[in-house]
Amino acid sequence: MIVTVIIAVLAFSTPREIAFSRLLPAAPALAAAMWPVLPTILLGTICLLIMIGLSFAYTDLGTPYTAAAIIAVTLAAAYASHVRLQREKALLDIRLIADAAQKVLLRPLPPRIENVEIESLYLAAHEQARIGGDFYEAVGTPFGVRLLIGDVRGKGLSAVGAASAVINSFREAVYDEPDLRGVVHRLEASISRHSAAFPALDLPERFATAVVAEIPHGGGHVKILNCGHPPPLLVRRGEIRVVEPTTPSPPLNLASLIGDHYCVDTLIFAPGDQLLLYTDGVTETRDREGEFFALPEWMREQSPTPPRELLDRLHRALLHYSGGRLDDDIAILAVRCFAGGGVQAGKSA
Repeated sequence: MIVTVIIAVLAFSTPREIAFSRLLPAAPALAAAMWPVLPTILLGTICLLIMIGLSFAYTDLGTPYTAAAIIAVTLAAAYASHVRLQREKALLDIRLIADAAQKVLLRPLPPRIENVEIESLYLAAHEQARIGGDFYEAVGTPFGVRLLIGDVRGKGLSAVGAASAVINSFREAVYDEPDLRGVVHRLEASISRHSAAFPALDLPERFATAVVAEIPHGGGHVKILNCGHPPPLLVRRGEIRVVEPTTPSPPLNLASLIGDHYCVDTLIFAPGDQLLLYTDGVTETRDREGEFFALPEWMREQSPTPPRELLDRLHRALLHYSGGRLDDDIAILAVRCFAGGGVQAGKSA
């Protein structure tokens, strides 16, 4: 509308030779990018009336040609506006469906399970994306609090499907399997069946890295089984420990190729200790010079803080480090023990 007023004022106040009136068809064309159909048609009608008014002041403006152009552009703009609104509606529907799917795949975690405080963070590499191949879960079971975080190789709907297969299997297995090895065997079987039923044309082998952890009732220690995933960080009294597995375990869906020997490490997890589980999108975040984000070093610079505040700080740090542009999806779990005793650390294989 402002463009129309400016063109009209210039057309009436400048010599005929300049012929600003020829710009009037541009007004409805611009309106189609922002306005609905009826306002676009109304603006085109106003432009046509302005052109007719100009014809009384200037008899040789070529009014029939400009008027025909206004009518043609207005009709085309109205159709373009209709198509744009239909696409926006379809995009909104898709985003609503994606939001619902994400709530099923990555459902909101309870802030506390027994004596364990839990917070999560998920960042999509692309703003329009809602779900991806990164996944996490936390469940209170008869064996204690069991945690899962992982990352399916690849992107797109096939990665989402594989992640869904792993999460759904985990949600069932954690109630039945007394040992973490049994849980991982169930996850291995689920992703293998999924890959066989829905082969990925873009990848010869679909696999996922994952960490499965268990904090028993009363706390005191944590069991960790790492299937080729980035090592968790254990925070104890300001000290940061990178929890590398004693013996590497194979990623999910690769056990048939490199063996199914799984190692469970047991660590002290006393009151006040925090465990940070994350996907490789965190440590592979790059700055403008291509340097990776040094998560352990960043953690050592942080003062003791609750899980929610820690993740908020990390969120801001990652966006600042990457210049607001993430190259990969990111999933993070921060858990803190606030009750229970301690035990000796050990390892079982």
